[in-house]
Amino acid sequence: MDLGYAGRVAVVTGGTSGIGLETARILIEEGARVAVCGRDEARLEAARARLAEVRGEDALLAARCDVLDKAAVAAFAEAVAVWGGGVLDLLVNNAGQGRVSTFASTSDDDWRAELDLKFFSQILPIRALRPLLDRAEAPAIVGVNSLLAYQPEPHMVCTSAARAGVQSLLKSLAAELAPRIRVNSIVLGLVDSGQWQRRFEARADRAVDRETWYGDLARSKGIPLVRLGRPEEPARAVVFLGSPAASYITGASLEVSGGVSRFI
Repeated sequence: MDLGYAGRVAVVTGGTSGIGLETARILIEEGARVAVCGRDEARLEAARARLAEVRGEDALLAARCDVLDKAAVAAFAEAVAVWGGGVLDLLVNNAGQGRVSTFASTSDDDWRAELDLKFFSQILPIRALRPLLDRAEAPAIVGVNSLLAYQPEPHMVCTSAARAGVQSLLKSLAAELAPRIRVNSIVLGLVDSGQWQRRFEARADRAVDRETWYGDLARSKGIPLVRLGRPEEPARAVVFLGSPAASYITGASLEVSGGVSRFI
């Protein structure tokens, strides 16, 4: 199936590693020109080098940007406008990590930082890039969210609450921006990432190999597919939802979790 990305322009925030990097790679493979941003200069350069191998430098813009810095996001939007010809077909909001904490252990500052990260990593890019989306023929926004939005965990109470709020925000935007801009999301279960790699490296039993450790983790979490997701798997879901092939889908959330959810 042709997803219809040839000649289109996309932005992927948090596009220097993991799901964001894989999303950018697949979009470029599908024929899109892709702008990625991230805070870490070393990761940004590594992502630039990897993505340039797919279709060359002309298909790529890599810029340093903190998506919680309003001025930086505005400058990134200006750079995208110049580079992309004043039009943006797809915005993928992917920035943000989880915070492990209970209600008792989460300070007021932690709450404010988590709510700020989860909400404004969506709000600021959408505000800054909406004029470019409005000029596109069939624009779309895809938010990368977590299954915690629907299925909160007691050891991640702060992040769970923030994720639920973001899901409500995206649902509201799907109605407010329709029929001009489609807004969808994916909700993730456990996906292999730098966070889980660091936990594996810090394992107590050094004799346990990576495959066994990850398998035990998946079983302990009750994942029916008995493994963690690979970054390219949610990335493919993002690419589909953001494409013209998903033209009658808006306000939807697609679960990518290996079947671990318990809600209906």
